[in-house]
Amino acid sequence: MKVRIGIDVGGTFTDVVVIDSQSHELVGQLKFPTSHAAKEGVALGIVTALERAMAEFQLKPEDVAFIAHSTTQATNALLEGDVAEVGVIGIGDGSVWNPEGWFAKRSTVVPPIFLTASKSLKPQHAFVGVVNGGFESEAETAIRKLSANGVRVVVASEAFGVDQTAHEEFIAEIAKANGLFATTGHEVSSLYGLRVRTRTAVINAAILPKMIETAEMTERCVKDTGIEAPLMIMRSDGGVMSVAEVHRRPILTMLSGPAAGIAGALMHERVSDGIFIEVGGTSADISVIRDGSPAIRPARLNGHRMYLNTLDVRTLGVGGGSMIRVRKTEMPNAIVDVGPRSAHIAGLGYVCFAEPEELAGASIEFIQPTVSDANDHVILRASNGKGYALTTTCAANLLGLVESGHFAFGNKESAKIGFKLLMESCGEFTDEQEIAEQVLTVGCRKLEATIQELIAEYQLSRDQVVLVGGGGGAASLVPFTAKLMNLEHRIARNAEVISPIGVAMAMVRDTVERNIVDPSPEDILKVRREAAEAAIAAGAVADSIEVQVEVDKRRNLVRATAMGTTELRRRDEEEASSGFEQCREAAARSMRLPVDEVALAAETSGHLVFIGEQRSTSFFGFFNSRKSLLRVVDRTGVVRLQRGAARVSTAVLSDINAELERAVDALTDYGDAGRAIPDIFILYGARIANFSGLAELEQVAALVEVELRSLDPATKLVVIACPKQV
Repeated sequence: MKVRIGIDVGGTFTDVVVIDSQSHELVGQLKFPTSHAAKEGVALGIVTALERAMAEFQLKPEDVAFIAHSTTQATNALLEGDVAEVGVIGIGDGSVWNPEGWFAKRSTVVPPIFLTASKSLKPQHAFVGVVNGGFESEAETAIRKLSANGVRVVVASEAFGVDQTAHEEFIAEIAKANGLFATTGHEVSSLYGLRVRTRTAVINAAILPKMIETAEMTERCVKDTGIEAPLMIMRSDGGVMSVAEVHRRPILTMLSGPAAGIAGALMHERVSDGIFIEVGGTSADISVIRDGSPAIRPARLNGHRMYLNTLDVRTLGVGGGSMIRVRKTEMPNAIVDVGPRSAHIAGLGYVCFAEPEELAGASIEFIQPTVSDANDHVILRASNGKGYALTTTCAANLLGLVESGHFAFGNKESAKIGFKLLMESCGEFTDEQEIAEQVLTVGCRKLEATIQELIAEYQLSRDQVVLVGGGGGAASLVPFTAKLMNLEHRIARNAEVISPIGVAMAMVRDTVERNIVDPSPEDILKVRREAAEAAIAAGAVADSIEVQVEVDKRRNLVRATAMGTTELRRRDEEEASSGFEQCREAAARSMRLPVDEVALAAETSGHLVFIGEQRSTSFFGFFNSRKSLLRVVDRTGVVRLQRGAARVSTAVLSDINAELERAVDALTDYGDAGRAIPDIFILYGARIANFSGLAELEQVAALVEVELRSLDPATKLVVIACPKQV
């Protein structure tokens, strides 16, 4: 049996899972305390987790096909101010009166970047001219001076350095020859914007030495076990990258913890569209998944914009271990808040995880968990002096929202004892169920507000939104939130280890962005090729790579995202197929329609395309409305694409250009923002080729030609065209 090993390094625990590489089923899981305080740092915990997993599940080195870990190290280093001294060498025209030289010198001076209350990142600066001679000697002098002032990492940054990289690379090589670490502006981003690119490179440089040290130590230990599969590290956009890539861009590992959970939702739970909520003991991470891809946004550090795309994750201070705060000074007492302090931080167990006899003779007590907290957090003090926290998980167990198979399942009788004592203390509630509902209402309203924001921001159709819960505390909050909002929900399989599963199942991913005014098809193909080559360099097998391209005419931006695996595998072909009726039922559930109102519109060997129509009446039945729906379901019964009104047609490869013209002519929108062609998807075999991010038919045609050039001319294709989705 070949396996995939995923290790998720959290703030409190390090989780490891072993996944069957063929069936993708969970073989086993282990949990260890995260080794922050060890001399070796988090690397010790990662290696210990790996060694224990190999022994526990009797794995041989040759059994491991893939191994990866997430890391909080980059984020923690910045949050805690544990960074290296950075020096920036700006490059430009050295003449006094040249505006370009003045701009370059000014834009490569990065002001202090606030990190903590007591520490900021304060890069030192030098400038080297390139037109007045002596460039090499000036660079040498600048590097020696920075080194003498304690600089460990040099950043080389030049205006338009993304197009001509020689000067930046030259300075980086000199810095390395002088025993320093180095990074360049063009390595961290290929976008224009010297000021932002330099700032991003400075942040990348600040965490470079520590990240390289940990990555090399971990990689060395993995190799010592005899495992030949390359060690991969989780990125902030949900993909993985090689250790060699960490040497260049450790900044890409920022926020890789939340990214791991979303990768698990995509690859293990196979969420196509929904809002994913990963609930831990202290916090909840909320994100949008649409068309099988997570929502992405530009990252910021303490308000500073960076050229770094991360998953759009909203983190809230409420989780499965959130404690209850009660107003003590007014009668009747009332619930003040739920969270952000958790039982884990307070060092307390949950009431619902205690046995009822342990709580005999217990009484309500109010504590101050930490010196910064108010003295109004409710606990039960048992007769033996031990304290237990009343939490959201206790409330959910009392209300019967947690099923026996959930990680958060506890003792309902113990929860009843705790809330009955709290009810008697407050005097405002009639029974323990009522106060438990009030606790969850206060906590889950926080989730509701953020979910409403995401629905509005991403223009999601509310009647199609499904809440998907992951993390150990998912059942504590997600079912009640769904009830509050009248939305559907489900708890992911193996929810408590969804993050390490996401690490184990993640794909290699890389994104290339270019600023191009009115890009030609050739420009777009070049960016696409760069993205594919970057993914291969990061560890992906060439034949596994898929690339999606977006063109933003307003920002003159072309973005290509390439994804691939570290080994050749065709998951959709490996898994058992569902029957036609099962796939139809999946489409009907997604559409909220009876099965007999869902019709097959087209199919390929890997997918079925279903259509349906929702009908509703309003104003006492006088007005009728109809809403067309489309669902693409793979042969395993998973919805892979959902849209409203859409044009579905079939064609063979030799006729595809004519069919694309017909689809674009039928659905192109002419509005205030100009001409907007429809989103185009082409289905063939087990693939869904996504061309939805493009702005012109010529661009679509060029990428379609590249995507399909290896197919037989008689291959049957399904073309789906939908009005442009914002």
